[in-house]
Amino acid sequence: MKNPLQATQSIPDFVTEAIPDDERLWVPQADKIWFRPLILNTTNGEWVNLLRITKGGVMNRHRHPAPVYGYVLKGEWRYLEHDWIAKPGMFVFEPPGEIHTLVVDEGVEEMITLFHVFGALVYFDGDDNPIQHDDVHTKIEM
Repeated sequence: MKNPLQATQSIPDFVTEAIPDDERLWVPQADKIWFRPLILNTTNGEWVNLLRITKGGVMNRHRHPAPVYGYVLKGEWRYLEHDWIAKPGMFVFEPPGEIHTLVVDEGVEEMITLFHVFGALVYFDGDDNPIQHDDVHTKIEM
């Protein structure tokens, strides 16, 4: 008798090179920022993607209302609001609620980090007023 829990076949779309050779698979997000979608789950409101930012790139001030998990694959990055630097092989847990600014310094060619994001990113201006958001639906629209 066949084990009902055993997968009968692999789904190729989920077995893929995460960091592609084909530049067309990177979606432009902002100046010096691209993302590579891996999972866009509208049912749970979550997404998994690779974030690529080249030297001098800044991801605007934002806050997450839910946890975010990251794993650095290449390069380095930091938050202006903290004194640590995320380097290859490091795991990053971002608890919900804090406003932070992701920066790739000029001395770093590029960084690539795998992020698992639950919910939204809410972007803020310098006075802490919300100005924009990203979620799984805006990622699909990009």
